[in-house]
Amino acid sequence: MQALSTSTITDGCQRRAGRSCRIAGAIALVIFGWLAVVVALTFGSAPGKSMAIVGPPSQTLAAIAKANGRILASNDYFTIARSDDAGFVARLYAAGALLVLDAEQAGGCSGLPLSLRATRSARSAAG
Repeated sequence: MQALSTSTITDGCQRRAGRSCRIAGAIALVIFGWLAVVVALTFGSAPGKSMAIVGPPSQTLAAIAKANGRILASNDYFTIARSDDAGFVARLYAAGALLVLDAEQAGGCSGLPLSLRATRSARSAAG
């Protein structure tokens, strides 16, 4: 019977760890790639769309005010805002926003009250 050497044991551990690192790296690459695409697509958003601005409320509210936007909803993690002017996303970033996403695509946030969302959903299902 051949005795296991220390190098044999560590080689096996390194192979398993290397495989885990490659999987974690691939997952991180997919997530960051998706985020880059989503952020890039927000710059092409039409005026009047709801945007989710991620960050501390004091910073997001100040950025929205400087970018001439209207605040629709806010909590501790993100603020939903809208502007009818073109270039709203670029102005938000210039005003200090950390991350701006299309609110409707980022999680279904339309910025509308629940009663109006239900009415809008019923109309689109009927027509």
